[in-house]
Amino acid sequence: MYPLKFEPILKQTLWGGDKIIPFKHLNESLPNVGESWEVSAVEGNESIVANGADKGLTLTEMVRKYKEELVGEANYARFGDKFPLLIKFIDAKLDLSIQVHPDDALAKKRHNSFGKNEMWYVISADPGAKLISGFAQEITPKEYKERVHDGTFADVLQTCAIQPGDVFYVPAGRVHGIGAGAFVAEIQQTSDITYRIFDYNRKDKNGKTRELHTTQAVDAINFSDVQDDFRTPYERVQNEPVEVVACPYFTTSVYDMTEEITCDYSELDSFVIFICVEGACKLVDNEKNEIALQAGESVLLPATTQEVTIVPDKGVKLLETYV
Repeated sequence: MYPLKFEPILKQTLWGGDKIIPFKHLNESLPNVGESWEVSAVEGNESIVANGADKGLTLTEMVRKYKEELVGEANYARFGDKFPLLIKFIDAKLDLSIQVHPDDALAKKRHNSFGKNEMWYVISADPGAKLISGFAQEITPKEYKERVHDGTFADVLQTCAIQPGDVFYVPAGRVHGIGAGAFVAEIQQTSDITYRIFDYNRKDKNGKTRELHTTQAVDAINFSDVQDDFRTPYERVQNEPVEVVACPYFTTSVYDMTEEITCDYSELDSFVIFICVEGACKLVDNEKNEIALQAGESVLLPATTQEVTIVPDKGVKLLETYV
């Protein structure tokens, strides 16, 4: 097997901006692109291999074809033919809705789906850009319903001014929202289930407000999720991987490289995804497969990969994630 790139799945949205297409060096002229799904096995939105002998196959077909060779033995035993992660770039020209995601148990019961634990890495931020994550004060389910009804729900949420390199882990149950001017990479479980709580009373092009899921969200929300700052602190160092999130669903590290580094995956029973958020590099694996990677691109290394050498072109920032 060899390192896999995929065709991006571009999503035009009510709140989308104009950063994704130039960031990804695409020859497109779509307006309001809010998301690029980089690696996806969500039904109806499955990534298609863009390179090599398996070009044209979907990610789901790849998992069925290669099984544990692609995803790792433990992952195949746990997830079967369902690839477990979804990777996106998100460009918010306007505020996204305030929302929450169910955990595995609730998502299984209601939707026969994985839950949705996720993380954000801030690629860029316009002046004043913010992310909403968790509560600034504890509230009751009764107060939640009252505040949603009278439009004051946002008043009790924790809002955080952001800058490039900030990391936020957003577990299922944490109320959150991406603010206008934020451009982020998102790593999450393979799930497209979102309970929209508040949408700033916006109307779509047909004059309709978007559906809210205020009642469904009650059972998903962690009402005691209160902190002063929900950012994930980490040491920003160059030329070594820095682990920023380790949870049952994914482990993610930040690489800020100006020098060549070799990563040893011989003991890792998982695929690895690299997401390039700045600069460029080439990757060379133990079978001498070589692939170029630049800002806005992602690459999936199959679980059979024993090691990979990252050769920066001047400098490169990468997110590395695996299960």
